[in-house]
Amino acid sequence: MTCPWSVGYTHQTPNRQGGSGMAVLYINGKQVTLDDDPRTTLLDTLRERPGLTGTKKGCDHGQCGACTLLLDGRRVNSCLILAIQCEGSEVTTIEGLSQSQGEQLHPMQQAFVKYDGFQCGYCTPGQICSAVGMLEEVGNGEPSDVTGRGEVTLSRVEIQERMSGNLCRCGAYANIVDAILDTANEHSRKTGGPAT
Repeated sequence: MTCPWSVGYTHQTPNRQGGSGMAVLYINGKQVTLDDDPRTTLLDTLRERPGLTGTKKGCDHGQCGACTLLLDGRRVNSCLILAIQCEGSEVTTIEGLSQSQGEQLHPMQQAFVKYDGFQCGYCTPGQICSAVGMLEEVGNGEPSDVTGRGEVTLSRVEIQERMSGNLCRCGAYANIVDAILDTANEHSRKTGGPAT
């Protein structure tokens, strides 16, 4: 059955010869050239092409946060972004967080283990990437609905608000907040600055 508004429309498959239709991304510090269908989401591209399956597909509608990763240091739902839109960008997945620390886990990953911030583990990669991006937002003084304008103070309520886009069906929320607070406080102790 043809949709009435698509009459006369013909989909043109991009010509991939000679480099047209290709996008270059930097995934976990490595340059990757994509020649996928331009309608492919960043989430599907990461899971299918380089085999980075740490980023999970939950709702596929941007409502659960399981697919959260860092795009140029900002947390995003990768199910809502086309891979082609990320050309030239730095994509950091859960696998890339630990790579940046050498042989060790990222401090946020260590805190999630320490505080048992997971149960089944399905949402954990998105929770951790979101927490890392959230602490960067706090460090930049970006307000939330809790803080409004002015100085941002990291509190349990602040963390709950900022992490509200990441769902945990197992209910590990209290432990997740503890892990985030511990990471922020440890960062503060090491740098002598505020807990960000």
